[in-house]
Amino acid sequence: MAFQLQAADVTWLTSVPDATAQARKESKLVLLDFTGSDWCSWCKKLDAEVFSKAEFADYAKKNLVLVEVDFPNQKKLPAELVKANDALKNKYKITGYPTLIILKPDGTVVWKQIGYMEGGPKAVIAKLDEAKKK
Repeated sequence: MAFQLQAADVTWLTSVPDATAQARKESKLVLLDFTGSDWCSWCKKLDAEVFSKAEFADYAKKNLVLVEVDFPNQKKLPAELVKANDALKNKYKITGYPTLIILKPDGTVVWKQIGYMEGGPKAVIAKLDEAKKK
């Protein structure tokens, strides 16, 4: 089951299998955003300063399939999504939020960033462009 979240005109999926299938079809990378959307202040800052900006949205539409892997405190997620997110947290050894992971369409990790990254969309896009070359 896939849920879609709209923000700044980009779609965030919640299913990694759906995202990797789409990435293969469109020759894009997959960006996993491990977040605590309703309690993590650095996650909210990343969302406000990067993900919600037009510059990031334009880049994402051309280059990325976006996946939100959320661990909220207040918001209720469907049980199957909680289970899937926990499995991803264990698989990628997530130790803090936010954590960003870039995957090739085949699932290979090409970049991992733990914690907030300074510099807004430009800094994140520069890292993403670097990861594309791997």
